[in-house]
Amino acid sequence: MLENIHSPRDLDKLSYDQLEQLAKEIREVMITTVSENGGHLASNLGVVELTMALHRVFRMPEDKIVFDVGHQSYVHKLITGRYNQFSSLRSYGGISGFPKRSESEYDCFETGHASTAISAALGLARARDFRKEKYQVLAVVGDGALTGGMCYEALNDAGNSQTRMIVILNDNEMSIAPNVGALSNYLTQLRISGGWQSAKSRIRHVKRIPLIGQPLYTMIHGMKKLLRTAVVKDTGNGFFEALGFEYYGPINGHDQRSMEKAFREARKTKGPCVIHVLTKKGYGYDQAEDRPETFHGTPPFYIETGDRIDVPNKPSWGHVMADTLARMCEKDARIIALTAAMKLGTGLDHFAERYPGRLIDVGIAEEHAATMAAGLAAGGMRPYFAVYASFFQRCYDQMIHDVSMQHLPVVFLLDRSGVGGEDGQTHHGLFDFAETLPVPGMTVLAPSCCRELVSMLEWTLKQDGPCVIRYAKSGDELSEISIPKQFTAGKWDIITEKGNVMLFAVGSMVPKALKVREILAEKGIPACVVNCSTVKPLDTDFLDSIDRAASIFSMEEHMITGGFGLYLTEYCVEHQLPVPRKCFGVRDEFIQHGRHEMLIKDAGLDHEKIAGEICQIMKEEQLTWLTR
Repeated sequence: MLENIHSPRDLDKLSYDQLEQLAKEIREVMITTVSENGGHLASNLGVVELTMALHRVFRMPEDKIVFDVGHQSYVHKLITGRYNQFSSLRSYGGISGFPKRSESEYDCFETGHASTAISAALGLARARDFRKEKYQVLAVVGDGALTGGMCYEALNDAGNSQTRMIVILNDNEMSIAPNVGALSNYLTQLRISGGWQSAKSRIRHVKRIPLIGQPLYTMIHGMKKLLRTAVVKDTGNGFFEALGFEYYGPINGHDQRSMEKAFREARKTKGPCVIHVLTKKGYGYDQAEDRPETFHGTPPFYIETGDRIDVPNKPSWGHVMADTLARMCEKDARIIALTAAMKLGTGLDHFAERYPGRLIDVGIAEEHAATMAAGLAAGGMRPYFAVYASFFQRCYDQMIHDVSMQHLPVVFLLDRSGVGGEDGQTHHGLFDFAETLPVPGMTVLAPSCCRELVSMLEWTLKQDGPCVIRYAKSGDELSEISIPKQFTAGKWDIITEKGNVMLFAVGSMVPKALKVREILAEKGIPACVVNCSTVKPLDTDFLDSIDRAASIFSMEEHMITGGFGLYLTEYCVEHQLPVPRKCFGVRDEFIQHGRHEMLIKDAGLDHEKIAGEICQIMKEEQLTWLTR
């Protein structure tokens, strides 16, 4: 049936029995595809009926739908003409795992980070009103995203302006992990409140009254406003209505009829409204229902068991970080770990096993986490905020204003730095050097291996200012490379024999630099690799000691603009030292999605391309030692 769905209008022809069959097919296709390609499964399994109901009631692409985060848009893609492309999901050159404007007219706004959809939808709604158009605007937002402050700014604005828009609150009781905070508790009360349950029960009992039961039931059931008011007042729900939103719900998110009915009612509202839909993450696949955190974002897996396929036997940098932090806690009671709803992703679940009382999960609120960390540090604690490098962008002002200006000892642990992979441009960590290098007093570190990460973490307790440590997702590619036993900030290390060509490599580029060195040696070009583990401050003593005839090349998995190479170049120019002949990094463009190795090659950062360019540069400059 699914192969005959070329647009949402094909859904209009189907009976509810056929829709139920279609839902099963959609789940089967998603499970099969994600088992092969990896991706976000549990969240998409939970919104199958919800997405079909939205497309049956509303008229996309004329009406506009914005998915918060966007990781739950697979169903939307399947029923908007992308079924034949779906097997390429998240693959290099294939369709994205998130909404993409360039991919389909049905994707009206691109998302990838949480808590942005209501603001974007409000902008679309206001654009509609300015242009005197009539379409509907919807934001599909998970309850986890409502822990992010941007949602409240948008809700407050929309309620105050009474702009016509619809917020679908997809309440599955968790985002990536179970949600935390007062709002989560509030929604739980709405789900299970005695008022809601008893009100439904009392109405059902009315049917049993002889003679007048059925007519009375019909009358009461038809008085939706009164019933909703009774339930709302009984449960204490006034939050959305106090903000100026009409509230509908809670509604069973796997009941197609109920949702369509609610959506048709919502179409009639003249201001903003919230439709509260209850769904189950992983619905329809036992493995995902039982382990929704595991199947939030998963690599390829065996469908029968849910076990992951060919998981590389490499340690997670996050787990190394968390285990080290836990060991440090044994000797220092000041250490506090923080996460913004990413305990599992950052590896802090390992830390929580040993010190659950010293881990703070603030929800999807990176800005709040950074400023609270500043408060913790001002109060005498030593906070470590573990956050994806791409999500760190969200607390830029707090990092500068609240942490760095007061020179507080907050350590930002930037996981998944550099080129990411299949999640694409919203999840690459390529801007953190540009964010942190200009900040006075900030120490910026990039370990080349897990052992160096351990040394850096231990060093942070000896310093009293802000610090950033950036590292990739997994791997210990330099386990056999000799590094200093005791990490010293601001000191670089030549980890090979000396040579006139010097490869200044940062973090994940050190192993690539070693491979470049091997290729150059085969071409008769002696080169040495410098592990620039401290990006800021630069090792000025090392730089001042360089032979003026040396040829320097910098290598980093970061944007060239604002990165280590240009930071190094500035110092060399100012002090009349040899300037890098080329800075290898990511060009001035956004990188799309695909396997990490393929994206690195596209960016020109694989060891063969780098070696080839260096050879060409050396040849063109006709250095005299090239012919020796």
